Order: sequence, then structure tokens, then C-alpha cells
Amino acid sequence: MTEATIHQNPATSPVHDEAIAHALAVTTRGVQELLPADDWVKKLQKSHRTGQPLRIKLGLDPTAPDIHLGHTVVLNKMRQLQDLGHTVIFLIGDFTGRIGDPSGRNSTRPPLTEEQIQANAQTYYQQAGRVLDLDKAEIRYNSEWSNRLHAAEMIALASKYTVARMMERDDFHKRFHSGQSISIHEFLYPLMQGYDSVELKADLELGGTDQKFNLLMGRHLQEEYGQEPQCILTMPLLVGLDGVDKMSKSKHNYIGITEEANTMFAKVLSISDDLMWDWYPLLSFRSLQDIATLKQEVAQGRNPKDAKVLLAKEITARFHSAAAADAAEQDFIHRSKGGIPDEIPEITLQGAPLGIGVLLKSAGLAASTGEGNRLIDGGGVRVDGTVISDRGLKLEAGTYVIQVGKRKFARVSLQAG
Repeated sequence: MTEATIHQNPATSPVHDEAIAHALAVTTRGVQELLPADDWVKKLQKSHRTGQPLRIKLGLDPTAPDIHLGHTVVLNKMRQLQDLGHTVIFLIGDFTGRIGDPSGRNSTRPPLTEEQIQANAQTYYQQAGRVLDLDKAEIRYNSEWSNRLHAAEMIALASKYTVARMMERDDFHKRFHSGQSISIHEFLYPLMQGYDSVELKADLELGGTDQKFNLLMGRHLQEEYGQEPQCILTMPLLVGLDGVDKMSKSKHNYIGITEEANTMFAKVLSISDDLMWDWYPLLSFRSLQDIATLKQEVAQGRNPKDAKVLLAKEITARFHSAAAADAAEQDFIHRSKGGIPDEIPEITLQGAPLGIGVLLKSAGLAASTGEGNRLIDGGGVRVDGTVISDRGLKLEAGTYVIQVGKRKFARVSLQAG
């Protein structure tokens, strides 16, 4: 992970007060950019002097039904700032979700239905509570004010930014010069996200590095509307399980925060050793000194798996419990030795004798018969502990423990057709 860019002039913004210095250290841990840091220090000093908490904003569009670990990078930062006594605003973009965020896109994002947005918004609210103290947070929906804007107000808002500056945005610039279409409504997205900051009178807005343009728009529009402009803080994008792309449901490289404990633990252990050190400062609540010490121990010969187990248990305990994390570790050890978990799905199927490929599909262990055959070819299928290599195998009536890969099991009772 690159070092955070903190736009601050130490000569003009000394931080003498211990409480302010601590707050600044909490703010900047693991961040990519904080700007302008001079302004943030002034806001912290004013808050400390007056006792008035700062307003910290994070907006998420409910574009998918679940929150994954990538989302928690910024949610963790929000919780750290909340624990300092500031007011965090978890903004659910039920209006902007209808437009679709073009950030990082090379094509127009398909719109969601109102029903999809409302269902996802409810899930986001419930899952955010696993990180934030919702009793002390503001939960807002940007439809509160966006739905009230009439045509004249939308035109007035659009007049506060130029097309030339909008086209400086990297994704718009690339799409324009490659001949890909850009719909007019996509220009509205950063304007509406920025207007959220005006309505909420935000002091700081958080987002991933891909959100920088939108965050700066909020700062610009607050100035246009005569408000003190917000500072912006960007967090690095969490690389997914594949070690290549950012964590994303569409890339199938994610860990959902509602996944069951054993799966969550095993998925964390599956990441590479190098990726583990990128995840640690973004997902662990250990001190940076503790992480540095752990990394040094590994460099000096300690098994990197030890460090990965610590991270997997910490994350699993956060979203389940310490007991569940301990049980997940034991389950992983048991499976790695070829053991069968204590609890596995029990399925009854008809049609014996039944081909192994059809059985895998019917038991939900493979998406299709073809995938089942490919798993067999790869040596990834076991019946009662024996690796199966024959696609043409037919199982007679009886009960079998079927294993696919390291983590999928089912006890199948096969009955005559």
C-alpha cells in the first residue's frame, strides 16, 4: 500500500495539543489522501474548543444486497472517528442509486428498480450496524431532499459546474476519447453526491480512491452555496481474494460480512502472503506498531500462516464472535487433514443408480453437470473420502458423504427411482 498523501504544511499548521495530535493520527491511519489537512486540523481544533462534534459523511449506493469487507475499510474509519466523539452520517444513496455511479466505469451503469434499491437499502442499514454504533449515528437517505428538487433547482445546481471540468474526470475522459457513449444523466451523479454534502453540512466526507472526483464536487458545491467546505479522505481500495482486482461481487472475489464463520475464516486464509500485508492496516484493529512487529517476525522466519490465522480470527470474531472464530479455526484444521465437518447439509435424492455429474448438480455442489465433470477431471470430488476420477460413475441406492474441493460437503441419501 502506498503512503498516504497528507496535504499539510507543518510550518503553518503545528499540532501542539495532545488530543488534536491523537485525533489526527486516528484520522490518517491507513488513508490514501487527506486534503486539505490544514483545514482538517482547524476543524479538529474548533471542535475541541467548542465541544461541537464534527459531521462525518459516508454515502453508499445500495447497488447490491450485501456489504463485503471492501466496504468495511471506510466503515472502519467511520467507526474510529465516531469513537472520537464525532457525528457520523451513514448516507444511503437511494436516489443516486437510480442514476448509477459512473466512477471507474467504461460504460453506462444499468439502473436499478425502486424495489431493488429499497430492499438493498434495508440490508445496508442492518449490516452497517455490525461496524458502526447506529444508536449514535445519523442514518439518512438522499431521497429526502433530492426528490424535492424541482426542474428550476436542478438547472440551478447544474449551472454551478462546467462541462469542461466534468470532462476532466478520468473515466469520462477515457470514454469520450475512445468513442464510448456518455449519457447526460451520468453528469448528474457527481452533482447530486456533492449536493448531499450541502444538505448535510458535512465537515468531512469519506470514500474510496475512485471517489475523489465526487468528494471534491461536494467541497466545491458547499463553497458555491456559501458553506465552509468539507475536507475529503480517501481510503485505498481493498484488493479482492484473487490478488488482482478490487474486491467486488461482480468479480466473485469478495467476502461478505454475513457469510458464515467457517467460510469467512477459510476465505481469509486463502489470500496470498503478500496480499495479507495490504489487508492488515485496512482491516485489522491492531496498532500499526503491532503489525510492523508481526511482519518483522515473519521476515525473520516465523510462518506467515501464523499471521494470516490471527487476521482471519480477528475478522471472523468481529462479525460473529470469538467462540465462532475459534470453532472456525478448528474446522479448518479438521478439513485440511481430510476430516468431515460435524455439521453438513443432508440431502435426499431419487433416481438410483444416479450418475455422479447429475448427483453433484442435484445436490447443489456444482452449478451444472458439465461443471461437475470438470471438477471430477481436476480431482476435486470425493465420495466417502475416495477421489473420483470416472465421469461415468453411477451410485447405487445408499448414503454417501460427497466432498467437492476443501469446503463443500453434503451427506446424500440416494433412493431408487
